Amino acid sequence: MDPETARARAIVEESREAVVVLDDRDRVLLASRRARQAFEGIREGERIPPALLSGDAGVIPLVVPYEVDGLRERLVYLSREGDLAAYEELRSGFTAAVSHELRTPLARLLTLLETATLPGEDVSDLIARATSEVGQITELIDEVLFLSELESGARVVSLGATPIRPVLEETLDGLEERAARAGVALGLDCDETQKLAIRPRMLRVVAHNLAENAIRYAGPGATFTLAVERVPDGALAVVGRDDGVGVEEAELARLFERFYRADRARASRGTGLGLAIVKHVVTQAGGTVMARGGRGRGLEIACRFPVGP
Repeated sequence: MDPETARARAIVEESREAVVVLDDRDRVLLASRRARQAFEGIREGERIPPALLSGDAGVIPLVVPYEVDGLRERLVYLSREGDLAAYEELRSGFTAAVSHELRTPLARLLTLLETATLPGEDVSDLIARATSEVGQITELIDEVLFLSELESGARVVSLGATPIRPVLEETLDGLEERAARAGVALGLDCDETQKLAIRPRMLRVVAHNLAENAIRYAGPGATFTLAVERVPDGALAVVGRDDGVGVEEAELARLFERFYRADRARASRGTGLGLAIVKHVVTQAGGTVMARGGRGRGLEIACRFPVGP
């Protein structure tokens, strides 16, 4: 495959849109991962289901015809009725949530600055605490922007195969000091030969957020381990597990929601976006995430990635 063809295939494959490339006989030449996941019957080399082009079954096609080397092809964007309204509702809710989350550190920052003007106060301590609040606000803004880039497709998640162990080692080494302060031991269980079709930066994001979640919430005396395991269908799972205080089973399904924190973690300085980012990265790489555990039984988060073409 020549570089131009490979580049075009990668761009279509990683598109956040449900998009397909058709020849003049309605055969699928290329299809994005999202198109294959969202609509039945899309297979390269086969004709696209007629209902997807006719507008039936609630599907809205946007067709862009073009010609290349004398061949007539079409770029087709597929969406469902109501997608725009749902997107606007989601965007509105996300904006409101970000505004709410920013109010707390901003209010603390304002209080600290006002207190610093009073006579007899320890100004150096107040400035240090104010600086910490600025760091919290910066972290929140950075993670919101990163999550937005993931959702818009501006960040490409999976291109090429990445050796897993060096990335996980580097990530855990960078968190060793913070983990020690929190009383959480870090461990790694990963074979030297294992690889994933994911960019090193994105694998580092997943590992960092899994480990940081345990450092924040597992509790002193807990042990957190990053493990890479082969699952029965041949896929690989990057698993973060700790033996800490855990969460209620009823809360497990909500851990990947933006800004959600279990009751015991609501006073934490975390942004509430770490596991939401993990889910988006894994999903864009074609994988799935699952949380297991319970109160007093620790927490395990398994990120399952497909392997192979």
